[in-house]
Amino acid sequence: MRTKLSDVLTQTHGHMVIDGSMSTGLELLGCTMTDSLWTAKILAEQPEKVKEVHLEYFRAGADCGITCSYQATIPGLLAHGYSQQEAEEIIIRSIKVFLEARTQWWEKEGKTAGRAYPLCLAGCGPYGAYLADGSEYRGHYGVSKEVLQEFHKRRAELLWQAGADLLLFETEPSLEEALIEAEIAEAMGADYWLSFSCQNGTLTNEGDSLTDCAKILSHNHPHLRMLGVNCTPPHFMPEAIAALQKGTSLPIGVYPNSGEIYDAKTKTWHGEREKQQSFGDFAKAWYLAGASAVGGCCRTASSHIKQVDDVRNKLLGRD
Repeated sequence: MRTKLSDVLTQTHGHMVIDGSMSTGLELLGCTMTDSLWTAKILAEQPEKVKEVHLEYFRAGADCGITCSYQATIPGLLAHGYSQQEAEEIIIRSIKVFLEARTQWWEKEGKTAGRAYPLCLAGCGPYGAYLADGSEYRGHYGVSKEVLQEFHKRRAELLWQAGADLLLFETEPSLEEALIEAEIAEAMGADYWLSFSCQNGTLTNEGDSLTDCAKILSHNHPHLRMLGVNCTPPHFMPEAIAALQKGTSLPIGVYPNSGEIYDAKTKTWHGEREKQQSFGDFAKAWYLAGASAVGGCCRTASSHIKQVDDVRNKLLGRD
């Protein structure tokens, strides 16, 4: 039986904690992220490392985790010499590894601590992530809707059939791609969450109004369970939350990056983190602005998620 988002939100009193970056967690374990397959390379070759990252986030306080499938795409894996069957097995593995980590943590720590049973969020990156050139921060791919549908459909089917609780279509630069993903999920009868990458607090990276996105997606999409923003600088979050609230009554989840800039050529992040306040202080502001779920994306680690959990506990009077 799948865990429901609504149950976790109820158990966490509307203050769910999302995990942090898989890539940063893997880097802290000594992995290199310069290959175009990015985290999917580690999933294919060292799945035990992926499991350890999941465990670290559960220990830090995460009530849900994102599978290591953002960059695990069939065309991307085929281009690296894997067969169709091998590519599909690697995608399914992302769910299996997560479920193994969840069961291990739950039996050892989570159950006795009275924690929420973590949601398995199947990470579905945008078409731009497959291109491995930073297109998820620009959009405007120049491909047809049919290409996008074919790209997303099989992976979504594999992840859902393998046991994900929700499909998480994340870092989406455009409403067009989000609508295609929504159509796929609705046809499958799969619950899902859509999260946009944004150029500021009101517009997606392709220039769509966040409020308009929320209004359009909230209509006639019964399996949509949450909307949000991710891999966007932290200081945009309060305005983004407000923009989404104007268009939807669905819960909102935010998990920004550190504020650094991604270099697609070197597959590295540069510049400085936003340091005017701690990540915990940021998280407090986002919860108070109306976010129901808060976590971190690129360049965040378990230490950041621990800060989110600490803030959540203070807001709920648990300290």
